[in-house]
Amino acid sequence: MRRGTSFATTALAVIMLAAAGTAPASAEAVVTISTGQIFRTLDPAKISDQTDYMAAVNLYDALVTVVEGGNLAPELAESWEVSEDAREITFKIRDDANFTDGSPVEANDVIYSLERLLRINQGPANLFSSVLEPGSVTAVDDKTVKFTLSKTYSPFLATIPSLFIVNEEVAKANEGSDDAQTYLATNVAGSGAYLLKSYDRGTGLTIERNKDYFGSFGDKPIEEVRWIVTSDEATVRSLAASGELTVSSPFQAPETYTALEEMGRFEILKFDTATAFMMKLNTQVAPTDDVHIRRALALATDYDTIRDVIYPGGVLSTPLPKAFAEFHADDIPEPKFDMEAAKAEIAKSKYAGQEIPITLGYVANTKFEEEISLLMQSNLEQLGFKVTQQADPWNRLTELATKPETTPALTQIFFGPTYPSPDSMFFTQYHSKAAGTWASTEWVQDPEIDALIDEARGTADVAEQAEIYKTLQHKLVDMQPDVFLLTLRAQIAMDKCLTGYVYVPMQSVPYDFTRYNWLCD
Repeated sequence: MRRGTSFATTALAVIMLAAAGTAPASAEAVVTISTGQIFRTLDPAKISDQTDYMAAVNLYDALVTVVEGGNLAPELAESWEVSEDAREITFKIRDDANFTDGSPVEANDVIYSLERLLRINQGPANLFSSVLEPGSVTAVDDKTVKFTLSKTYSPFLATIPSLFIVNEEVAKANEGSDDAQTYLATNVAGSGAYLLKSYDRGTGLTIERNKDYFGSFGDKPIEEVRWIVTSDEATVRSLAASGELTVSSPFQAPETYTALEEMGRFEILKFDTATAFMMKLNTQVAPTDDVHIRRALALATDYDTIRDVIYPGGVLSTPLPKAFAEFHADDIPEPKFDMEAAKAEIAKSKYAGQEIPITLGYVANTKFEEEISLLMQSNLEQLGFKVTQQADPWNRLTELATKPETTPALTQIFFGPTYPSPDSMFFTQYHSKAAGTWASTEWVQDPEIDALIDEARGTADVAEQAEIYKTLQHKLVDMQPDVFLLTLRAQIAMDKCLTGYVYVPMQSVPYDFTRYNWLCD
């Protein structure tokens, strides 16, 4: 889960944008959310980050969804069966499940959605590509679909909420020359509880309730949801003061939460998460291609100042947050701040005795990331580094991450589980097959790491998985492809009239607005 930012937006411009929208039928039924990151696409075959998922979980449905505790619950599928060898999973689709154009959701739509995802090979495709191929998903009948895996894959059911089902007929009618990528980037062909009302990639998204939705809403449902893209703290406070804002981004500066709470209209929700905040170190470029430099960077990090002052959070000692308790390697000590030990590591490196250029990357217009980067610069310059600060908009950062030579030596990244399994924290960040995204800017590409991840995926024995994951954590910590800063202790400012937010360890499933109610008259 990564939050990023788009270009800075002035308070006046954003408030004018919100006011320009169509007035809702009843004020109590409208929610306005600030987000610091653009909606890059609406295509469920290409989504990859928190903001993309906020749109997808409302505009599309999957066969199953995720609820509190990371448990699976029916969505399009009313039930499912798993064979004894866990290689065949059969889903029964609800008889009343319809797309928003009124046509039924059928097995062929599931087959099309999976095979289209594999063809495009972006977004969540890497969750399925190692165990499914064209022909692996078949229709038993119109309302029954069977997945046949090429091998045992223990996280498979946990990944199914990432496979959003597309209306095959609509997509094929608009497939053009790119498998409907152009069409579905800005249009919707789903069965979701909400309909697309307006979308501007750089400024925001508005959805409205699908009154013909086959599923259920709360007693006092949300009629309309508006996301406004802004990374400017003053803009968020202005939107709140004007009465426009209902929910803040979970990535605001501490002083913004204080200001909103003092207004009296907001409750500040605080909760620990399974999201890690790390400085990812590019192992393929100088100087972070040297493990001693990577270890020096970790030792030159003032964890207490970052966790207690700049951006409060919990201790992160391995790539796996402690929320995955039974899989966490508790014997790995907390990272420590030790400048003398950092000097000793530099002396062991191939860059010893020379000025060491290094680029520190972070998301532009994000105050706390800038403060962390400046703190790192101060410490590193004492150790002989020549620091270049590189602040990029989120969409630019994701472009740079596609090649090792354009990825900065160090990049600040939030990453959380995209599905409720430890595998989601390891495969996407460290497996060679997942390289080339913002989540994998370490460029680890190590056969031994790949083999351990694959081994854990290939066993359904939880105790065996736990031992593999603990071994994996030890190897990654020794390799030091990241500086483990903290676990996200999220805060969300939410209007006291809105209820329904429950933390779920998967992308933006908590923002499924069928789960919300508006309590005020």
